Amino acid sequence: MQEEQQSQEQETTADQQQPVEMTAEEKIAELEAQIAEQQAAVLYAKAEGENIRRRAMEDIDKARKFALEKFAGELLAVKDSMDAALNVDNASVENYKNGVELTAKQLLSVFEKFNIAEINPAGEKFDPNKHQAISAVEADAEPNTVVQVLQKGYTLNERVLRPALVMVAKAKN
Repeated sequence: MQEEQQSQEQETTADQQQPVEMTAEEKIAELEAQIAEQQAAVLYAKAEGENIRRRAMEDIDKARKFALEKFAGELLAVKDSMDAALNVDNASVENYKNGVELTAKQLLSVFEKFNIAEINPAGEKFDPNKHQAISAVEADAEPNTVVQVLQKGYTLNERVLRPALVMVAKAKN
């Protein structure tokens, strides 16, 4: 009798361990649910990607539009000084000179704040990356040396905005 009980327990345990067979319809329904879930996940990921791209484009557009906002704000003080100089009632040459000097100091301050540097190469060796030679003249200086600066140049963060217009010494014959 014990053997009979043991064999029944083993059969019951074996039945419990065997997976329950699904019908074909149940398997199809489960797979279709998984497909629908995956399709929804793909659509969500695609929409999220589009939203990120759109936000990035908006940020780039705003950066482009307002890149000069701080610089322009600083220049307003220079403009205000110029307007004040033009509205002076008791205008004298000395008053204008003082006003222009003050305005020039303000402008230089703005340039320093935004890393705009002056190129004034008088006496330096000619550098075609920073200077534009207008002519070569006979001078006592070494050949290819800047002897006269006609117009100062400027750099922005060490990148040339405008080269200095110069005259260079030419080699003596």
